[in-house]
Amino acid sequence: MTRRDLLIAAPLAVAGASRESSAGFHFTDVTAQAGIHFTHNSGAFGGKYLPETLGPGCAFFDYDADGWQDILLVNGTNWPGHHGPRSTLRLYHNNRDGTFTDVTRRAGLDIEMYGMGVAAGDFDNDGFPDLFVTCVGQSRLFHNTGKGTFVDVTHSSGLAGHEGFSTSALWFDYNRDGLLDLFVCNYVKWSAAGDVYCTLDGKRKSYCTPEAYHGSTCWLFRNLGNGRFEDVTASSGIFDSSSKSLGVAMLDYDNDGWPDLFVANDTQPNKLYRNLRNGRFEDVAIEAGVAFSEDGKARAGMGVDAADFDNSGVTSLVVTNFENEMLGLYRLGRGGSFQDQAPGSNVGRLTRRSLGFGCFFFDADLDGLLDLLVVNGHIDSTVQGLETDARYQQPPHLLWNRGAAGFRDIASDVGAGFAAPKVGRGAAFGDFDGDGDLDVLITTNQGPAYLYRNDLSNGNRSVRFRLRGTKSNRDGIGAVVRIQLNGQTRSRMVKSGSSYLSQSELPVTFGLAHSDRAERVTVAWPSGRFEEFKNVAAGRYDIVEGQGITKT
Repeated sequence: MTRRDLLIAAPLAVAGASRESSAGFHFTDVTAQAGIHFTHNSGAFGGKYLPETLGPGCAFFDYDADGWQDILLVNGTNWPGHHGPRSTLRLYHNNRDGTFTDVTRRAGLDIEMYGMGVAAGDFDNDGFPDLFVTCVGQSRLFHNTGKGTFVDVTHSSGLAGHEGFSTSALWFDYNRDGLLDLFVCNYVKWSAAGDVYCTLDGKRKSYCTPEAYHGSTCWLFRNLGNGRFEDVTASSGIFDSSSKSLGVAMLDYDNDGWPDLFVANDTQPNKLYRNLRNGRFEDVAIEAGVAFSEDGKARAGMGVDAADFDNSGVTSLVVTNFENEMLGLYRLGRGGSFQDQAPGSNVGRLTRRSLGFGCFFFDADLDGLLDLLVVNGHIDSTVQGLETDARYQQPPHLLWNRGAAGFRDIASDVGAGFAAPKVGRGAAFGDFDGDGDLDVLITTNQGPAYLYRNDLSNGNRSVRFRLRGTKSNRDGIGAVVRIQLNGQTRSRMVKSGSSYLSQSELPVTFGLAHSDRAERVTVAWPSGRFEEFKNVAAGRYDIVEGQGITKT
């Protein structure tokens, strides 16, 4: 083994960690029995319009603030001049008994739009999460009234007129003033009138690659605190009309307490926007080693997440890419530079032939190490007739973190339905049944959504924290929670966005394995406040900034 091999492989090992041979959990498809009945409408009619290939997203979020995770599923609609069944997004209320009720119409969300993704966050700090739905055309901002309904405030908020091919989005407080700001990814400059005619076989129209279209800048909107937002894209240094952005994740890249952003671009260099703490950002992706693949190519970046997966105190990034490009698994090293561990590890071999979209780190078995879910699926069903080994529907990867032994794909071991090939797109996690482990929500293109309940059999415990900011933003987005257990520190950031077009729950979960408590819990709030709690037993807790911790 060369010194280079050692540098790539070593970070995958976790000191003092060991794994059992059995996964100790099972994902059970409970979609139908939970009352989730949904089929995505891409609007496809044979015209092969580019947006038809990419959606939809999904979210776990607690819209009525009752402590239980509800579900939002984004939907497309029919193209003008083409008729079909009426389709809107779907909001499902958690009944607290393992079932959900469709409350879309009651909530005022029974609105047709060509939706792509969703980001949930309490932008006015009133205690109820609001919704931003990205669209082809005009994206929409829905204010949560706190009475079970939403009101479209796109025009009154100042967001109207910003039309594009918008994809992923997230809420974050980039200037740490206690108000959530909004970052929106845009893909390419596309319209039905300007649709480019492309073919795969020289005869039939096919979906074009992004190279056929000009790029489009992402947007950054500053929250003014009066229900309105200001476009600060140019003045913040975010503006870049060459970008073709599909995924975004927040992280604290330089560990200075200010939120930075990683943006996954398709066939263009990825971006790592370092927060300069003065209202501006600087793209440091090239210097940090995340703009390109290991061989210097701009890949088809789609889904993304950021986390400390090996409990080393070091942030890692995951980026899903096109088939034959493999997953990007970047671990931050000394000097602020990332190294892609996938080419020199099992991760690269396992993911090379997949076309990945949604992805996230989560502790599926509650052993304290973050596992990785990646959902896959091709963009065009005709690919199976052109490539002998290509598949439109593809199974997900559930990369089980085995500590010193690296990652192992156990998707086929945790449920036949879970491992079934799908045209996967969005993915999110959340504890919808309140049992302390993390369940999974997956969307498919032009197909159903899937809700998988995590049935844990290994006896592992967890401790969960729901944060409420007072000086910080109400959701605590950007706060970093750390626990100490058996001499090891584990960290989670409260965050919006990540994955692909989707958002996971805001509460943070720490697996404790067979321990019954965390020795020490600390919270670093976006406001700069630091709090510490000792001897915290397994279970669920609310932490209110400056007011202590309460078991729920």
